[in-house]
Amino acid sequence: MTVDPDLVEAGQRAVESGQAESVSGWVSAALEDKIRRDRKLALLAAAVADYENEFGEISAEEITAQRRADRQDATVVRGRRRQAAGKTKSA
Repeated sequence: MTVDPDLVEAGQRAVESGQAESVSGWVSAALEDKIRRDRKLALLAAAVADYENEFGEISAEEITAQRRADRQDATVVRGRRRQAAGKTKSA
């Protein structure tokens, strides 16, 4: 098997920082994540295909409208802003 040297280095850094026990373990975990992601995407594709078989193809306009609605319905959650060095918050 051939692996990109940059990926090997990333695995080695993960081991050195304590994020992984070994490069082999790090690679195995990455492959497991990829398999899970691919399965989820396949299930999603099947669900979309089933929907479109029953109700017709989802149009670009419908997707755009749904994105707009999702943005309007979203709750924005952000952490507290950090203040720049030397600046203090006035009361």
